[in-house]
Amino acid sequence: AIKKSNVKREDIFVTTKFLPTDRGYETTMLAFEASLKNLGLDYIDLYLIHIPQGDVSSSWKAMEELYKEGKVRAIGVSNFDMHQIQDLLTQHRVKPTVNQVETHPFSQKTEMQKALKSQGIQLESWAPFAQGKNNLFNNELLKTLADKYHKSIAQVVLRWLTQKEVVVIPKSANTKRINENFNVFDFELSSDEMAMIKSLDKGGGIIYPL
Repeated sequence: AIKKSNVKREDIFVTTKFLPTDRGYETTMLAFEASLKNLGLDYIDLYLIHIPQGDVSSSWKAMEELYKEGKVRAIGVSNFDMHQIQDLLTQHRVKPTVNQVETHPFSQKTEMQKALKSQGIQLESWAPFAQGKNNLFNNELLKTLADKYHKSIAQVVLRWLTQKEVVVIPKSANTKRINENFNVFDFELSSDEMAMIKSLDKGGGIIYPL
């Protein structure tokens, strides 16, 4: 897809992560080289630890080396809590650029976002639509806002996350929905509306226990 797009490499941001079975220094290095070869690239923009299991410290050491060698532009983590983040900050020199965690209206990660921001780490959302759980696409509050702005519920959620300064990676294989996901910059939720969505927060994750 990258080769056929005719888009300059520097205009494409590629993120990948290694499987939990690839944890540890040597396996992380091998997994990275395999990803680089499979993608047909010379470097990765963002490389992540998928989940905090196994020898995280050795994996991070490998990632630091890849970063210093310029093979990755940034390194980060996924599904880490703040204690696990703090362990990395204490034991290593290069801090994570992002923590990619389940973030959506029902699991808003407000306190985590504040803690990450204080360390200069960006919160990134996976499953911004909660995988449709809790009947998100029929939620009355979100539907009211969607009707008001002549948008879809998905677009309202993406706009809400964007205004919260959360990096978001919506997933879709539907061309119409992919285009809709980009079309969220021509309206703005008010502070009252942001507060209304905040009331939907249930605390912990509903997909991943964090």
